[in-house]
Amino acid sequence: MPETAEEISQQPEVRKELQRATGEKRHQTVKARGRDKFWFVIYGLILPGCAVLYLLLGSRLIRLPQPTVDVTGRVLGGAALMTLVLAIARAASVYGLARVEDASTRFTLQRITHLIVVLLIALIAVSIIFVNWYAAVAALGVGSIIIALAVQTPMKSFIAWIYILVRQPFRVGDRIKIGDATGDVIDVSYLDTTLWEFGGQYISGDHPSGRLIKFPNEKVLDELVYNYSWPLFPYIWNEVKFQIGYNADLEFIASTMQKITEEELGKEMLKRVQTFRELLARTPVDELDVHEHPRVIFRVGENTWLEAIVRYLVAPREAGRVKTRLIKKLLAALNAAPDRVMFPAGANR
Repeated sequence: MPETAEEISQQPEVRKELQRATGEKRHQTVKARGRDKFWFVIYGLILPGCAVLYLLLGSRLIRLPQPTVDVTGRVLGGAALMTLVLAIARAASVYGLARVEDASTRFTLQRITHLIVVLLIALIAVSIIFVNWYAAVAALGVGSIIIALAVQTPMKSFIAWIYILVRQPFRVGDRIKIGDATGDVIDVSYLDTTLWEFGGQYISGDHPSGRLIKFPNEKVLDELVYNYSWPLFPYIWNEVKFQIGYNADLEFIASTMQKITEEELGKEMLKRVQTFRELLARTPVDELDVHEHPRVIFRVGENTWLEAIVRYLVAPREAGRVKTRLIKKLLAALNAAPDRVMFPAGANR
């Protein structure tokens, strides 16, 4: 697993987030392959060929019955339009979609492009078959409006699906919160998104509840989305707090809590946080607010006790387990020196 900031910054999702955060554009040279060049040549031959034949028909150099001339003219016009649509689609695929580094997103956008091409070609075919194609298009437009009104919510969810693909407020594998739902994204389909819930109604903390949550994609257009899996910094702040007396030994408590927390997190975790801190330094985020080492702070509580708080960074999916282990070890160490910690006793707890 890459450990240095430079190695991590080469990952596609991290590089994309760096570009988004810093505004820097990565210049990527895209060239057409042999097969693409072949098709561009074919399109380049068909278009002028259709134009030449159409002009010959109009000049009456070719003696044909008028109905045949009309039908042939429509076919040539339709063939030229279809060729132009296919050429534009292939150019978009070669010089546009090829720049998308994420394979799944590129594949999905390619499917959308194919769908648009099929619809346009079908529309052109209708214009060839029907003489009065304006009426056919108008009828198709009215029918489309009726259908759109009937499936307004699914259409909005489909548009939101495209938004999710392009803007990526979340991806499969991310841990998110949207509305009252919290969970790990396990599927993003055309119309809805599926979460593997953690926490929820029947269980506390960040442990999976075993339930699936499905919500329409249109929800991302109306709700705040909290993503715990930002590629540039895939950690969250967590904390453990205890109540102590005003006459407690604060230096002893601070050093004990920090030492145990660092031991529990491990040197590798601290090193990883430092690496991502270096990545954040390239963005407008103030890197000075990100400390790889735990911090112990004291706060005046609402009652007659002080609050000793240790704050640390942890991977979202490990937050519950790390916190449980920390509480056990912190309590064991602090309870070993009750005269220096001054925990509330008896009815004062």
